[in-house]
Amino acid sequence: MERASGGDRPAREQLLAGHRDRLRQMIAVRMDRRLVARIDPSDVVQDVLATATRNLSDYLRNRPMPFYPWLRKLAWERLIELQRTHLVARKRSVAREDFGIPELPDAAAAVLAERLLSQDASPVDLLIREEMRQRVRQALERLKPQDREVLVLRYLEQLSPAEVAAVLGIKEGAVKTRQTRALVRLGELLQNNSVEGL
Repeated sequence: MERASGGDRPAREQLLAGHRDRLRQMIAVRMDRRLVARIDPSDVVQDVLATATRNLSDYLRNRPMPFYPWLRKLAWERLIELQRTHLVARKRSVAREDFGIPELPDAAAAVLAERLLSQDASPVDLLIREEMRQRVRQALERLKPQDREVLVLRYLEQLSPAEVAAVLGIKEGAVKTRQTRALVRLGELLQNNSVEGL
């Protein structure tokens, strides 16, 4: 970062390239499945990195937030722009865009459910695990968007609490509180779902 601030071009390129995989994962998770049919997430990453290259000097001078959340913000803005352009018939409401919480594509919801489940299941537990995975997915759909978002950022995008704080514009302690609250609500939904299924 310091060498990049000093104008070292290879350091700047290395700084941006070092986050390429994380950006691609974030974009793949957040991209509407109808967009994926038209646009490859790798192309979006290239666009974001080109924008970051143009704005890097300004970022390095001011450092308004940690580096990866800044890159992620550029990616987020690009995804919103692509959705407006390509999915005109189904624009997100202004309130939803301001809040910054998109619908979660089915594939991403499945991955999130898997990551939230215990990794200790034995082969004997496979059927129970599949049923639980479905219940977790249904519960995730019923969570408030704010609760689901903190779980997506932590468990799907695998951001640190500090990065989540930068993305959401809140303090790190508030991230931990929201995460705990979201997990409790998810547990309650799972419990209620279990009771309803009896």
